Order: sequence, then structure tokens, then C-alpha cells
Amino acid sequence: MTIPCKNGYNERMKVNYELKMLEILAGLEKGTKLLIHSCCAPCSSACLERLKDVFDVTVLYYNPNIDDEAEYLKRKAEQIRFLKETGWAKTLDCEHDKFAFEKIAKGQENEPERGKRCYSCYELRLKKTAQVAKEYGYEYFCTTLSLSPYKNAEWLNEIGGRLEQEYGVKYLYSDFKKKGGYHRSIELSNEYGLYRQDFCGCKYSKRESK
Repeated sequence: MTIPCKNGYNERMKVNYELKMLEILAGLEKGTKLLIHSCCAPCSSACLERLKDVFDVTVLYYNPNIDDEAEYLKRKAEQIRFLKETGWAKTLDCEHDKFAFEKIAKGQENEPERGKRCYSCYELRLKKTAQVAKEYGYEYFCTTLSLSPYKNAEWLNEIGGRLEQEYGVKYLYSDFKKKGGYHRSIELSNEYGLYRQDFCGCKYSKRESK
């Protein structure tokens, strides 16, 4: 969205995605089916706590960006354990399709973290979520990624809105880091003893975290 400025240039108007989510939630019936992409148990924790009383939630664990197989399996096991202990959502698993990430990262290997490669990674994971949501008849889809202060909520919501038009499944606009969401995820991680990590999982973020 753009607005004219006094100097004649256009300036992008920032959208309050937290407010937009609250407006959507206010108009929903309890039990509406939501498919939420989750990057890991810690990030899912605070998101699911907010959504579980409105939606019938299923978590899609689709993270082809995670390079190391052992790391991938450890994060997936924590996600499953957390959901079993809380009962906040069901799970829908996917294969560890590393080649899908390698394909979108090709030619962007030297991009910095939080740059164009990350945008492509967001798009990869959200597109899969939208496809699965359409296939299984979910009414909404979204992602936990915006909980992290290192993830670009503007990009995530722009991609989600575009995929809503492409697949005909409603996107839940959101910025889960708002209202203390990230700090709440730390509290829940401590409460449930969740494994936390300091890089997203791809070999590029691991390289920059050292």
C-alpha cells in the first residue's frame, strides 16, 4: 500500500498486522480450521497459545532449509513432544526435502542473512503450507515465523496475501512478536524444557552464527 507524500514521492504505509489479526479473529466461529506452518516448537508455543481457543489448529512441520539431518530430527521431535504435552494442536508431517531449499538458494549463496535468500525461503515454506491447506480443506493458513524478531513480518504477510489469492485459502495476517509474543515463547520454552537454537537451520545462517 502506498500513500502520496508532501515531497511528491510515495511512501509505503506500514500495516499493523497484530491489529489486522485481531479483526479477523473477532469475526471467526470457534473451531475454524487453521493450518499453521511451524519452524520449531519454541516459536510455535506462543503462537498456539494465542490461537488454540479460536481455531482447530494443525501444525505443519515443513522446514527444508534445515541442513543437518540430526538437527532436523531433533527439532521435529521437540515439536511433536510439545504438542503431545499441551494438546494445543494436531500435527501434519512432511518429508525433509532439502533439495527444495537448495533449488531456491541457488545463485543466492552470498546473500546476507535477512536478505533475498530468506525471502525465497519464506515463500517456499508458505507456498507449501498454502498448497496443503487447499488440498486438505483448511479455511486458513499462516506461519509462526513472524514470532522471531529476526524475521521480516512485512515480507511474510505480503507473501501470505499473494498466496491467498493464488490458492483460494484465507491467510491469517499476523505479527506474533507483538504483544510480547517472543518473550512469552521464551517463558513457555523454559516451562516445557524446549530445545532452542540460535540459527534458523540453514547452512548459511549457521555460518553467520559462528
